[in-house]
Amino acid sequence: MLGLIGRKVGMTMVFDDKGDRVPVTVLQMGECRTVQVKSAEKEGYNALQLGFEEVTKKDKKKTAKPMMGHFKKADLKPMRILREFRTDDAASYNPGKKVTVEIFEAGEIVDILGTSKGRGFAGVIKRHHFHGFPMTRGTHECRRHSGSIGNHTWPARVIKGRRMAGHMGNERVTMLGQKIFKVIGEDNTLLIKGGVPGPNGGLVEIRKSKRNRKKK
Repeated sequence: MLGLIGRKVGMTMVFDDKGDRVPVTVLQMGECRTVQVKSAEKEGYNALQLGFEEVTKKDKKKTAKPMMGHFKKADLKPMRILREFRTDDAASYNPGKKVTVEIFEAGEIVDILGTSKGRGFAGVIKRHHFHGFPMTRGTHECRRHSGSIGNHTWPARVIKGRRMAGHMGNERVTMLGQKIFKVIGEDNTLLIKGGVPGPNGGLVEIRKSKRNRKKK
């Protein structure tokens, strides 16, 4: 289940072979480097640790010494982002090897991970899609409220997990079964059919899906 790390550029539209307009999300996949190769004999499973975005000279001082040694072992400069991808052919990779979008192909099904946009403090209508109260018939100052949240004498408390107002968004979201519309190798860019979680410029991970069939 090898994958890549990159950033969301934004959305646009393209036309397919039939002339139909298709909404796509542009993902600028970084020049990921193999930082560590994990094997079943040593770590108990096969995986690749990929690095993304070299740290600037200014931020290099903030990198901990153990991590500096970790990157030095792979003969790489310190990376800002590290992610692990499990794959059965991890032994075919060496530390320092470059991984690009060439591992994907158009029409392939992938899973995309990102962090949703933070919406701040939101009420129950926006956060949980409550209907609210009637706008007439004597309703006063509680049209967008949640209503009663308590109980009777037993258990005499608010049940844990009750849907209420609170912090919305800024959560890790995984979208399964997304289709790659086009692979642009020279720019190391992917066009994904449909939307992708997160704001423009947000960090995303794209992994090969377990489903081997192509999405129609």
